[in-house]
Amino acid sequence: MTRVISLVAHSTKEYVCVMQLHSPVERERLERVLGEFQGLIYQRPPLRSSVRRSLRKKRVNSIRLVEYNGRYALLHVDCEAGTYMRKLCWDVGLVLGVGAHMRELRRVRTGPFTEDKNLVTLQMLSEALYRWRSEGNEDLLRKYIMPGEVMTCTMPKIALRDTAVDSIAHGATLAVPGIAKIQEGIKPGDTVALMTLKGELVAIGKALMSTEEILEREKGEAVKPERVIIKPGTYPRTWKKKA
Repeated sequence: MTRVISLVAHSTKEYVCVMQLHSPVERERLERVLGEFQGLIYQRPPLRSSVRRSLRKKRVNSIRLVEYNGRYALLHVDCEAGTYMRKLCWDVGLVLGVGAHMRELRRVRTGPFTEDKNLVTLQMLSEALYRWRSEGNEDLLRKYIMPGEVMTCTMPKIALRDTAVDSIAHGATLAVPGIAKIQEGIKPGDTVALMTLKGELVAIGKALMSTEEILEREKGEAVKPERVIIKPGTYPRTWKKKA
């Protein structure tokens, strides 16, 4: 499942951020300027960053002003991966004309993982392990250690026929006849999760056709696998090797 982690790391994020303004401004003016930073924005990474400081485009889905006392603003930000919150705060201060910087930051969501539902600390995991070893009770371990399929919750999905699973496990491109079910709204180029009819993750791939094209056609290549998860031989092989 480590092959899927990078997809989660590059999925949308949510942050709770404390921004300090260098001079007070009216709440209405602050909300108006924050609204200007929703949507597609240009951003150059800050000096202290792990990437090259080139100008790039990032999408901010929403910025909500949770609390404000004239100097400190508590923000809730939903944004594309790679958006720098401290640069966002600095840019907001620049537009306001008073200057601003980020004081505190907490990430509350990455992809399907949220702070209030399915994120745990190492301390919690350590306690769950101790509970299992000392008491033989595995309830917390089962709660904290989730199936890898959870990482695909936000991805569009395609369910495979059992006869197609092993060929995908060997790296073959998914053809239309191997599809049992498909989610609406898939477009060519989308990253999709290929699942068994039991809900097991087979592979992550790039769609070569849209949902409509797949439903209309009887043959053709539909998805090119990029990360294969399931082991070959898990499902019976129904294809023949070339001589």
